Amino acid sequence: AVQNGMRLIVVVNGLEDADDRAAEANKLLERCFRNFEARTLFAKDQTVGYAKVFGGDARSVKLASPEPIKVMVQRNGTDKLIARIVYTGPVRAPIQPGQRIGTLKVWRGSNIALESPLVAAESIETGSTTRRAIDGASELVIGLFRAGAEKL
Repeated sequence: AVQNGMRLIVVVNGLEDADDRAAEANKLLERCFRNFEARTLFAKDQTVGYAKVFGGDARSVKLASPEPIKVMVQRNGTDKLIARIVYTGPVRAPIQPGQRIGTLKVWRGSNIALESPLVAAESIETGSTTRRAIDGASELVIGLFRAGAEKL
């Protein structure tokens, strides 16, 4: 069923009569439309966060979603949502607008409620030789530090 742009699908098992199934499905749909809503977390093309860039003329790139990011929540509910940007980085320049960079993961409690792709919202060109050398040296130091910390 669709109501105010929200689509719900109900599956009812365990009732032998088709009229009973239809009545029970109708009750469930009415209850869900009344008590739940699709809440927009981020609009289409809105900046969601940033990713670190390696060897570019900028230190980071804006990340956005090509579609609105919505999650189903209870009306007047107190659901705690946690959102995290997940990507393998730093991202190597050059970067083109619309290039897939990572994923936005949204948790409701301990369960993942949503995963949405994130793309670059801007272009980042290759940086100068000096910038790339500095980025390479910093990644080397960070890599050595991580390797040392893993041995502990």
